[in-house]
Amino acid sequence: MAMDSNAAGGEEFGIGWFLSIKTTLGDEFEGQIITFDKASNILVLQEGSKTGPRRNIRLLKANHIKEFTLLGQGEDPLDINKCYVDLNSVQAKEESAIRQAEVEAERIGVGVSNEAQIIFDALSKTLPVRWDKTAIVVMKEVRVSSPYLPENVSGGTPAANERVKKVLELQRKKLHTPGQ
Repeated sequence: MAMDSNAAGGEEFGIGWFLSIKTTLGDEFEGQIITFDKASNILVLQEGSKTGPRRNIRLLKANHIKEFTLLGQGEDPLDINKCYVDLNSVQAKEESAIRQAEVEAERIGVGVSNEAQIIFDALSKTLPVRWDKTAIVVMKEVRVSSPYLPENVSGGTPAANERVKKVLELQRKKLHTPGQ
């Protein structure tokens, strides 16, 4: 039986319903309703009719549904006795995301200019770098201090020092070239 999204028989979307959906953007798919949040008008669907530990979940604004067909009604997809969540996997993903966020946060200079951050990012593409307050430390030995000019490079071997100066000069040239 075909229905449009405004004619669900006067009822809200039912948990467990299997629907064939066409969206206003032209997407077509089938899924089972996990829940419907009336306040945000968001429908949460489990795509397809698969069961098992891996399922695709889709969040869809109900007003983006052009039309739907009720294919049937199943059991509550989140039935505590049949729902499986691998908590170890979820925890591992969370820990990995936190570690990645911490690594990315260390790459952001605190109290430095936008130009200093651009220079840091450019150096980091070819050399190992880290921030030490407002100084950029390259290859654990060469320091680039504010205002991040070649003459502000110190420490390290003469070869490392020259390499950092060369990259710094090229990056500063790029920064001050119109159209870059």
